[in-house]
Amino acid sequence: MKTEEIITKTAALYSGPLTDETMEFLRGIARDYCKVKNYVYGRYSGIANVNRLTPVYSILNEMRCCGLRQQLNMPAVYYELAIAEAVGDIKGMWGMLKNKIRTLINENENLSEDDRLYLRTVLKINSTFAAVLNRQEYDMPDKVKDIELDVKRLNNLLCRLARRHLKTPKQQKADSFLVSPNGYRTDENGLYLTSRTPRRRVFIAVKGIADGNRQLRIIIRENSVKIVFPVDVEARKRKDYTNTVYAYIGYSDMLTLSNGNVYGKDLGSLVTPETERLSEKNKARGRIYATYAADKGRNREEIPENVIAAAGQKAGNESLKKKLEENNLGSKKYDAQKRRMREKTQNFINAELNRMFREEKPEKIVVTKPVTKNRAKNYSKVLNRKMSRSFRGYIRDQIAFKCRLNMVELIEISSKGTGSVCSNCGKEGKRVKADFICDSCGYRSTIAVNSARNIERIEKSGADQTADAD
Repeated sequence: MKTEEIITKTAALYSGPLTDETMEFLRGIARDYCKVKNYVYGRYSGIANVNRLTPVYSILNEMRCCGLRQQLNMPAVYYELAIAEAVGDIKGMWGMLKNKIRTLINENENLSEDDRLYLRTVLKINSTFAAVLNRQEYDMPDKVKDIELDVKRLNNLLCRLARRHLKTPKQQKADSFLVSPNGYRTDENGLYLTSRTPRRRVFIAVKGIADGNRQLRIIIRENSVKIVFPVDVEARKRKDYTNTVYAYIGYSDMLTLSNGNVYGKDLGSLVTPETERLSEKNKARGRIYATYAADKGRNREEIPENVIAAAGQKAGNESLKKKLEENNLGSKKYDAQKRRMREKTQNFINAELNRMFREEKPEKIVVTKPVTKNRAKNYSKVLNRKMSRSFRGYIRDQIAFKCRLNMVELIEISSKGTGSVCSNCGKEGKRVKADFICDSCGYRSTIAVNSARNIERIEKSGADQTADAD
């Protein structure tokens, strides 16, 4: 079997209620896992270590000798994965910082094209970037070696931008941890995790975990756990999948096809009420947290009495005040409700995508590339809230995964010309709420159907031009 025919996906299993002793062990490992990650963040996320993050073995060797594992009495199967995960987070932090700097370079009108070329080149070469930040000597990259530049000014600019936008990662919640294959074994009864005591394991009754050769993530809930792990599935090419699907990814309706079929109808009715509920909830909580912020010097985990009192006075009853004090402003309920609604929405999206594959039988799916928001345009707060909680990114990821699983070709084209142009005559039309109207030819439809038909028109015209050139 060829490697490309095996697809790795994420599976999850849920345990039943666990004993207090088991939960205390799991919470303790999660707390220590969090401490190790924060220690690595503090020690290795600075500019002095930007060129030491790959490979991770040198950092692992240093952390093995620093004494932290012995101090925490933490098994190596958890400790070393915490270090590796923290280093991965630091790499991601530097990647995001470089993207931010690239954006600022593009927007800086005082830079010439040669200046931008030099700065982009430095950002691409990690060793050169590290040398610039640490004020060390380095070899000028070949690409810009013969260009006349004010290197000192550009390096100072790069250092200023890095200092201004560099943010040290921090693990806030101690609610999950990774365990390597050496740290557990499985049988038909469940999962046996390595404990802090040699030759003893902690048992979790859960069905369905296969051979113990994969890394697991243990996510801790109130009195149970969620176990997330990768599984391999075989990608299959279906003989009856012969159609080409042109799809518009929307907010109110998930997918609208050029043939008029809609999948994930009224997705917005799931997302919008939850967005507005969270908005109102966050406003009320924000007022209470603002009171807390005025009282400096307190532990963030402990809500000061004046905050509790302010919340209780606003609510007007002592029972709610007691609830707030016990539940830390209701964070457990808040997080649980948010998680349930997210999972409900994701289940709906996956069910509709599976239905689309079954009914449309695609050999090829054509969608538009993601559109970045126009920075020059002022968006309303309502629209910003909707876009921030939009599931379009998740939808795109799931379409890509299901295409790989079914060996379906996925094509992304530019969205230019798919929104305001009439798919019937090619002239400019107008959008009135959810409808599209063309005054030139009288064509009327929804914005989604018109966009999907434009995707089909553009993709076919591009294919015809390629065929003519051949």
